[in-house]
Amino acid sequence: MHRFYLPPERVTEGGLTLDERESHHAVNVLRLRQGEPVAVLDGRGNEYTCEAIVADARATRLAVRQHSKTEPLPYRITLLQAMTKGKSMDFIIQKATELCVHRIVPLAAGRSVVKVDDVEARIAKWQAIAIDSIKQCGCPWLPIIERPMSPRESLAFHGESDLPLIASLQGGTRHPREWVMDYLSEHDGLPREIAVWIGPEGDFTPAEVNDIQSAGVKPITLGQVILRSETAAVYCLSALNYELQAPRG
Repeated sequence: MHRFYLPPERVTEGGLTLDERESHHAVNVLRLRQGEPVAVLDGRGNEYTCEAIVADARATRLAVRQHSKTEPLPYRITLLQAMTKGKSMDFIIQKATELCVHRIVPLAAGRSVVKVDDVEARIAKWQAIAIDSIKQCGCPWLPIIERPMSPRESLAFHGESDLPLIASLQGGTRHPREWVMDYLSEHDGLPREIAVWIGPEGDFTPAEVNDIQSAGVKPITLGQVILRSETAAVYCLSALNYELQAPRG
């Protein structure tokens, strides 16, 4: 069954109407026809099983046949990702969405070679990539994508985090699992908010690392080899999800 996205504010009791972008994709690309079943996600945990009532390339109308609600994970991960060049940042947005991050904060780090001239257009592109990702994988939660900021500005998220981590190429690092286990040994439950800083190619500058770690962000290792920034993001998010979702006796 094909999946589509509809913002929660456009969900009404009288039925659902896809916007022009989704309607065009449904009718002109997927060849949706009247009477066919589809699924609609609102990015806030709701999924609607629907029937196409009017298959129109500008405004496809749907009748809701069933509604289900997925509760959020018991923790929320914020990815503070240094912007990378080419399509690798798009890849990071896509994979971070599939891994159910709560928030993505693009960072204009000192060694980020990419410059964002039209911020609104870039954010709109990233949001479209995230929407396509939840439709593809069925993740019911759409991440918040913030405006780009500097690593120093991003430290505002440290204060909101129960477990702040930074992937580091320097010494004194520990595996993500060790920091998670330390937290669990000192608290009754999982960390509610986790923040993860991932640097660009060549890592954060020494000054940026000093600022971040001086704020109390804990350094983690991602293995013995140096990973590309996009690989590091996927590795770290996967490792954290694995540890945080592991059964505990």
